[in-house]
Amino acid sequence: MPPNTDETIYPCPFSKGYGIPAQQAWLLLKVFLGYRLILAGLFVVLFYKYSGSSLLGTYDSRLFVYTSQSYLLLSILSGICIAWRLTSYTTQAQLLIFTDIFILTLIMHASGGINSGMGALLAVSIAAGGLLIGGRCAMVFAAMASLAVLAEQVVAAHMHSFHSTSYANAGMLGASFFTIALLSYILAKRSEQILRLADQQKKTITKLEDLNKYIIQHLQSGIIIANKQQMIQMANESALRLANLPVLPVTLGDISEQLSQAFQTWLSDPEQNLALLQLPNQSEIHSRFMPLPTGHEFFYMIILEDIALYNQQVQQSKLASLGRLTASIAHEIRNPLGAISHAGQLLSENPQLSVQDRRLTEIIQTHSVRVNHIIDDILQLSRRTDSRREKIQLKPWLDSYLNNFTLEHNVNIDAFKLSCPAESLCALIDPGHLRQIMDNLCRNALKYGKPESGPIILRAFAIRQAPCIEVVDNGSGISRKHQIHLFEPFFTTSSSGTGLGLYISRELAELNQAKLSYYLTADNRSCFRLCLLNAEQTRIEL
Repeated sequence: MPPNTDETIYPCPFSKGYGIPAQQAWLLLKVFLGYRLILAGLFVVLFYKYSGSSLLGTYDSRLFVYTSQSYLLLSILSGICIAWRLTSYTTQAQLLIFTDIFILTLIMHASGGINSGMGALLAVSIAAGGLLIGGRCAMVFAAMASLAVLAEQVVAAHMHSFHSTSYANAGMLGASFFTIALLSYILAKRSEQILRLADQQKKTITKLEDLNKYIIQHLQSGIIIANKQQMIQMANESALRLANLPVLPVTLGDISEQLSQAFQTWLSDPEQNLALLQLPNQSEIHSRFMPLPTGHEFFYMIILEDIALYNQQVQQSKLASLGRLTASIAHEIRNPLGAISHAGQLLSENPQLSVQDRRLTEIIQTHSVRVNHIIDDILQLSRRTDSRREKIQLKPWLDSYLNNFTLEHNVNIDAFKLSCPAESLCALIDPGHLRQIMDNLCRNALKYGKPESGPIILRAFAIRQAPCIEVVDNGSGISRKHQIHLFEPFFTTSSSGTGLGLYISRELAELNQAKLSYYLTADNRSCFRLCLLNAEQTRIEL
């Protein structure tokens, strides 16, 4: 028999799958107890009020008095146990049915046997047993009541208690008990099947609700459900993140007055279901409105989407086309460049060259190498693969990266200083792309950041739950005029640079939904900041 729970009680040990809702079971038990108290009270009151003219106790008044008083006393004690839950439901219900069968049989005998009609009260007890206990136990109660009635007739016949005995009436009464019990059992089986089906449907609905909740909460797009009065009923995590809010706001106006006005405009003109929002300290957000009718109330759904994601997809499409074009051009340039470089090298080996001509061959070699580097960078950009993002713990990853970088570039480890928080920061990014970005930033810091003036600082921290990496050097900083073009392709302030390093780094960052930016610190030091996706906040991309 399954263990009882706060919601369901399994009272019958012979029907293990049959359960009764706990609240309903205790209510039925109290109703049956009330019936017993009324019946026992009537036995006592009617016997003393109509003594001599009543059928109650006509054969054995003393047995009737003792039995009816015991019946009343047991009912009162049961009421106390039920009120304070001193015993379990199953124990109390079984005790009430067993005592009913025994005491009512004695009362029937004391009142003149089966011909007194008292045996019909046992049918109520059998029906109550089917409701309170149910299952196969109802058949057990019917069998016990039938045996009790039959035993009473045998004892009455043996002791010649009455003028006549009626085994036929006893048999018919027993048959009625079994009929009631059988109906109770059939109803119990049907109820058991319904409960089992309801339990399965409940589990299915719960799973679907959990799945729907997980999908909604982890969607990359923000979802807000509001009513016509702009009261917010629900919002997922992405909506709070895009709106830069720590907790669920009350109204749309708490997010943005612009959003509230756009929603009101849409209500009056359903054609204007799109709006572009500019939230404080945030990028542009695209909002879309749609009705969400339900069975009881009409709601509205507002979808918030970061414009940067659309720009990223458009940019990827443009870059794919541009990459194929530049790759073809780069291959076509590399062939004549190789011939020029080779011819210059052969010319420089001529011993009859003058000093001025030898200088010209050096210029040819230098610029051939520079153009070849540009071609390598362009080919690297065109061959860029899709992002395969993984969960990376920044502190151990940066430790390993610095050790490998200093070894590969023959740099003293003291040239860098790593600063990471004690708590673990986990980012979601392609490790190969992150390495390319960090290589470019660290090489630039070594080249332009005056490492001889102090160590280059690499620090990891979190901004609004987004893990970030900063590379801070000791350079004098980039002028505001140059900052505007800093991440443009082929822009460089160095005579030996290609102007593609930072451009490629930003493209790789955007491919991983990260953001690479530049700013000057309070003491005018150059700082490149890379803000990454938080791996602990998984989002579903559609």
